[in-house]
Amino acid sequence: MARGALIVIEGIDGSGKTTVANAVVRALNSFGYRAVYTREPTSSKFFEAFEEYIEEFGYDPLVEVLAMAIDRAYHVTRIIAPLLERGFIVVTDRYIYSSIAYQSVVGASIDWIKAVNSFAPMPDVAIYLDVPLDVALNRIRNRSSRRLRHFEFVERLSKVIEVYRKLVAEGLMIAVDATNSIEIVTQRCLDIVLRAVEGR
Repeated sequence: MARGALIVIEGIDGSGKTTVANAVVRALNSFGYRAVYTREPTSSKFFEAFEEYIEEFGYDPLVEVLAMAIDRAYHVTRIIAPLLERGFIVVTDRYIYSSIAYQSVVGASIDWIKAVNSFAPMPDVAIYLDVPLDVALNRIRNRSSRRLRHFEFVERLSKVIEVYRKLVAEGLMIAVDATNSIEIVTQRCLDIVLRAVEGR
């Protein structure tokens, strides 16, 4: 059985990544591929527990890197790797690039983040949904049940975008303009994914 493919879709909150990732999975399945959506953090309860830790002990970027790496280790060993072995295309909403982008802007070394996450397999393709900060913030605010978390302040998100764009410039990710309609963004992402899957 042919090994599956690992596809990463990244972006700041409000970029549309969750909607696009799910749409890409649906499209792949309609084409006859076996595709599965997954995400990081793997459970909302995990993030809630980390927020409780922050409230009690204060925020520390190094602790956050390690916490996310623990969740990612579970994600890789229990979800991603078994699915890849069975030939599935795994589309993950966030991956190591989120740790690099979010934790590096609050003091964690990018080299250290990469070292801590060295167990994580490289994806077949990583897509960054590029959206202006003001557009993303408007989308976030329009979610009635959504509250801005500690890492979603304007200055910090602006720096996060810079890191993502640097990863694109380094050839580690492919940028897609996420200001277009969901249909257009999904199609562009799907084209990238199909090239990666069929070109192996």
